[in-house]
Amino acid sequence: MATRVLLLLFLVFALPLQAAEVGGVKFDERVRVADSELALTGAGLRQRFIFDVYAMALYVRDANADLVMQPGAKRIAIHMLRNVDADTFAKALVDGMRPNHDEQTMKALEPRIAELNAVMAQMQEAKKGMAITLDWLPGTGTQMTVDGKAAGAPIAGEDFYQALLRVWLGPKPVQDDLKKKLLGG
Repeated sequence: MATRVLLLLFLVFALPLQAAEVGGVKFDERVRVADSELALTGAGLRQRFIFDVYAMALYVRDANADLVMQPGAKRIAIHMLRNVDADTFAKALVDGMRPNHDEQTMKALEPRIAELNAVMAQMQEAKKGMAITLDWLPGTGTQMTVDGKAAGAPIAGEDFYQALLRVWLGPKPVQDDLKKKLLGG
């Protein structure tokens, strides 16, 4: 009996990791960010009215810890499923931050929100098929990439990255079912 259990455990752990697929977009099970290997916690679709706007995945080091507050590198991976102009995309992020933060916190975040808005304005449009990542790089800041290329300079402050995460994972997320999926549900 013990050998069967050991064999079963070996087979389970020997199976290759499967990537998640959401809205036709495949997300890797693991990624490397800032010399850290991160695991996929979950993936889902951001929908607005009846439209799929983007597929999204979240990567952290420890899926069992507080995903917003845990230290270390993190990644938000977004794959656009439709064209969205940069102003609308940036405004949607800020609108998602507001219900999860008090007025004083939002005031403190304003200069960094302006930095993110400037990076997005240079992009002009988040086009269908575009891959956008928002990485937390400890000691550096929030780095946005578009199709694998850095977009703008890193934005300082872990509190800013945590504010971004709360758009999807906060007490008042932009979409409840997306939060559940990002948390692995």
